[in-house]
Amino acid sequence: MLTIAWDVDDVLNNLMEAWLGEAWKPRHPECALSYSEITENPPHRLLGVPEFDYHSSLDAFRLSDGARVLKPNPVIAEWLRAFGGDYHHIALTARPLESASQAAEWTFRHFRTHIRAFAVVPGRLPSDVPGYHRNKSDFIRWFGKVDILIDDSEENIVAAREIGIRGVLYPQPWNRATASIQTVLESLNQLVEAN
Repeated sequence: MLTIAWDVDDVLNNLMEAWLGEAWKPRHPECALSYSEITENPPHRLLGVPEFDYHSSLDAFRLSDGARVLKPNPVIAEWLRAFGGDYHHIALTARPLESASQAAEWTFRHFRTHIRAFAVVPGRLPSDVPGYHRNKSDFIRWFGKVDILIDDSEENIVAAREIGIRGVLYPQPWNRATASIQTVLESLNQLVEAN
Protein backbone atom coordinates (compact mmCIF):
# COMPACT_ATOMS: atom_id res chain seq x y z
CA MET A 1 0.00 0.00 0.00
CA LEU A 2 1.12 3.51 -0.75
CA THR A 3 1.37 5.95 2.16
CA ILE A 4 -0.09 9.45 1.90
CA ALA A 5 1.09 12.25 4.18
CA TRP A 6 -1.67 14.84 4.52
CA ASP A 7 -1.00 18.42 5.53
CA VAL A 8 -3.51 19.39 8.22
CA ASP A 9 -4.03 23.16 8.05
CA ASP A 10 -5.71 24.31 4.84
CA VAL A 11 -5.89 20.78 3.44
CA LEU A 12 -7.75 18.66 5.99
CA ASN A 13 -9.40 21.83 7.33
CA ASN A 14 -9.97 25.48 6.39
CA LEU A 15 -7.82 27.11 9.07
CA MET A 16 -6.78 30.24 7.14
CA GLU A 17 -10.32 31.03 6.01
CA ALA A 18 -11.72 30.51 9.50
CA TRP A 19 -8.94 32.56 11.12
CA LEU A 20 -9.52 35.45 8.70
CA GLY A 21 -13.26 35.52 9.30
CA GLU A 22 -13.41 34.65 12.99
CA ALA A 23 -10.21 36.10 14.46
CA TRP A 24 -8.62 38.72 12.22
CA LYS A 25 -11.53 40.66 10.74
CA PRO A 26 -13.48 41.07 14.01
CA ARG A 27 -10.39 42.71 15.54
CA HIS A 28 -9.52 44.61 12.37
CA PRO A 29 -12.85 45.79 10.88
CA GLU A 30 -10.97 47.97 8.40
CA CYS A 31 -9.59 44.84 6.71
CA ALA A 32 -11.28 44.42 3.33
CA LEU A 33 -9.16 41.41 2.28
CA SER A 34 -11.24 38.39 1.26
CA TYR A 35 -10.05 34.82 1.58
CA SER A 36 -9.75 34.48 -2.21
CA GLU A 37 -7.40 37.48 -2.18
CA ILE A 38 -4.86 35.78 0.09
CA THR A 39 -2.37 35.18 -2.69
CA GLU A 40 0.62 34.89 -0.34
CA ASN A 41 1.19 32.68 2.66
CA PRO A 42 2.05 34.08 5.12
CA PRO A 43 -0.26 36.99 4.22
CA HIS A 44 1.18 39.64 6.55
CA ARG A 45 2.22 41.90 3.66
CA LEU A 46 -1.32 41.78 2.25
CA LEU A 47 -2.68 42.56 5.70
CA GLY A 48 -0.22 45.45 6.10
CA VAL A 49 1.21 44.17 9.39
CA PRO A 50 4.51 42.70 10.58
CA GLU A 51 4.82 38.93 10.20
CA PHE A 52 5.03 38.62 13.99
CA ASP A 53 1.56 40.16 14.38
CA TYR A 54 0.09 37.75 11.83
CA HIS A 55 1.70 34.72 13.49
CA SER A 56 0.59 35.85 16.95
CA SER A 57 -3.01 36.14 15.79
CA LEU A 58 -2.95 32.81 13.93
CA ASP A 59 -1.29 31.01 16.84
CA ALA A 60 -3.89 32.34 19.26
CA PHE A 61 -6.65 31.15 16.93
CA ARG A 62 -5.05 27.69 16.71
CA LEU A 63 -5.55 27.39 20.48
CA SER A 64 -9.12 28.74 20.43
CA ASP A 65 -12.51 27.07 20.51
CA GLY A 66 -12.97 28.33 16.95
CA ALA A 67 -10.13 26.12 15.78
CA ARG A 68 -11.35 23.19 17.86
CA VAL A 69 -14.72 23.22 16.09
CA LEU A 70 -13.35 23.56 12.55
CA LYS A 71 -15.20 21.23 10.23
CA PRO A 72 -13.12 18.70 8.30
CA ASN A 73 -12.72 19.27 4.59
CA PRO A 74 -15.86 17.53 3.27
CA VAL A 75 -14.32 16.61 -0.08
CA ILE A 76 -11.37 14.85 1.54
CA ALA A 77 -13.58 13.23 4.19
CA GLU A 78 -15.80 11.79 1.45
CA TRP A 79 -12.81 10.62 -0.59
CA LEU A 80 -11.35 8.87 2.44
CA ARG A 81 -14.67 7.12 3.09
CA ALA A 82 -14.74 5.89 -0.50
CA PHE A 83 -11.06 5.19 -1.23
CA GLY A 84 -9.04 5.71 1.95
CA GLY A 85 -8.75 2.00 2.69
CA ASP A 86 -6.50 1.60 -0.35
CA TYR A 87 -3.69 3.57 1.35
CA HIS A 88 -1.90 4.13 4.63
CA HIS A 89 -2.32 7.70 5.92
CA ILE A 90 -0.41 10.02 8.21
CA ALA A 91 -0.96 13.66 9.11
CA LEU A 92 2.13 15.85 8.72
CA THR A 93 1.84 19.42 9.94
CA ALA A 94 4.22 22.34 10.30
CA ARG A 95 3.02 24.44 13.21
CA PRO A 96 4.33 25.58 16.57
CA LEU A 97 4.63 22.89 19.23
CA GLU A 98 2.29 24.86 21.50
CA SER A 99 -0.68 23.95 19.31
CA ALA A 100 0.46 20.55 18.00
CA SER A 101 -1.57 18.59 20.54
CA GLN A 102 -4.73 20.47 19.56
CA ALA A 103 -4.08 19.70 15.89
CA ALA A 104 -3.50 16.03 16.71
CA GLU A 105 -6.71 15.81 18.73
CA TRP A 106 -8.67 17.53 15.95
CA THR A 107 -7.16 15.23 13.31
CA PHE A 108 -7.89 12.03 15.19
CA ARG A 109 -11.38 13.18 16.16
CA HIS A 110 -12.30 13.72 12.50
CA PHE A 111 -10.07 11.33 10.55
CA ARG A 112 -9.19 8.49 12.97
CA THR A 113 -10.72 5.85 10.72
CA HIS A 114 -7.95 6.38 8.18
CA ILE A 115 -5.21 8.59 9.64
CA ARG A 116 -3.41 6.60 12.30
CA ALA A 117 -0.22 8.60 12.73
CA PHE A 118 0.47 12.27 13.38
CA ALA A 119 3.77 14.09 12.96
CA VAL A 120 4.75 17.69 13.48
CA VAL A 121 7.65 19.67 12.09
CA PRO A 122 7.61 22.60 14.51
CA GLY A 123 7.42 26.07 13.08
CA ARG A 124 9.35 28.95 14.68
CA LEU A 125 11.13 26.64 17.10
CA PRO A 126 12.64 28.24 20.22
CA SER A 127 16.43 27.91 20.40
CA ASP A 128 16.30 25.68 23.49
CA VAL A 129 14.18 22.99 21.74
CA PRO A 130 15.85 20.31 19.59
CA GLY A 131 15.25 20.82 15.87
CA TYR A 132 15.16 17.28 14.56
CA HIS A 133 13.75 18.23 11.17
CA ARG A 134 13.96 21.62 9.47
CA ASN A 135 11.03 20.98 7.14
CA LYS A 136 8.61 18.32 5.93
CA SER A 137 11.03 16.82 3.41
CA ASP A 138 13.58 16.31 6.22
CA PHE A 139 10.92 14.46 8.19
CA ILE A 140 9.83 12.40 5.17
CA ARG A 141 13.42 11.43 4.38
CA TRP A 142 13.96 10.32 7.99
CA PHE A 143 10.60 8.55 8.30
CA GLY A 144 11.14 6.65 5.06
CA LYS A 145 7.56 5.48 4.51
CA VAL A 146 5.83 8.32 2.65
CA ASP A 147 5.01 7.89 -1.04
CA ILE A 148 2.80 10.95 -1.59
CA LEU A 149 2.67 14.34 0.13
CA ILE A 150 -0.51 16.42 -0.21
CA ASP A 151 0.16 19.99 0.83
CA ASP A 152 -0.90 23.56 0.05
CA SER A 153 2.70 24.83 0.12
CA GLU A 154 4.53 24.85 -3.20
CA GLU A 155 7.82 24.93 -1.30
CA ASN A 156 6.95 21.67 0.51
CA ILE A 157 5.87 20.02 -2.75
CA VAL A 158 9.09 21.01 -4.54
CA ALA A 159 11.19 19.77 -1.61
CA ALA A 160 9.32 16.45 -1.55
CA ARG A 161 9.83 15.95 -5.26
CA GLU A 162 13.55 16.65 -4.85
CA ILE A 163 13.81 13.60 -2.58
CA GLY A 164 11.75 11.41 -4.91
CA ILE A 165 8.35 11.73 -3.23
CA ARG A 166 5.30 12.45 -5.33
CA GLY A 167 4.00 15.85 -4.31
CA VAL A 168 0.40 16.85 -4.90
CA LEU A 169 -0.29 20.57 -4.58
CA TYR A 170 -3.62 21.15 -2.89
CA PRO A 171 -5.35 24.17 -4.47
CA GLN A 172 -5.47 27.34 -2.38
CA PRO A 173 -5.50 31.03 -3.38
CA TRP A 174 -1.82 31.40 -2.41
CA ASN A 175 -0.46 28.67 -4.67
CA ARG A 176 -0.37 28.01 -8.38
CA ALA A 177 -2.31 24.75 -8.38
CA THR A 178 -4.23 24.42 -11.60
CA ALA A 179 -6.14 21.23 -10.85
CA SER A 180 -9.41 21.17 -8.95
CA ILE A 181 -9.69 19.36 -5.63
CA GLN A 182 -11.66 16.60 -7.37
CA THR A 183 -8.95 16.19 -10.01
CA VAL A 184 -6.27 15.99 -7.31
CA LEU A 185 -8.14 13.20 -5.55
CA GLU A 186 -8.93 11.36 -8.79
CA SER A 187 -5.20 11.34 -9.56
CA LEU A 188 -4.67 9.44 -6.31
CA ASN A 189 -7.07 6.74 -7.46
CA GLN A 190 -5.04 6.36 -10.65
CA LEU A 191 -1.89 5.82 -8.57
CA VAL A 192 -3.51 2.90 -6.75
CA GLU A 193 -4.62 1.36 -10.03
CA ALA A 194 -1.07 1.71 -11.38
CA ASN A 195 0.49 -0.11 -8.40
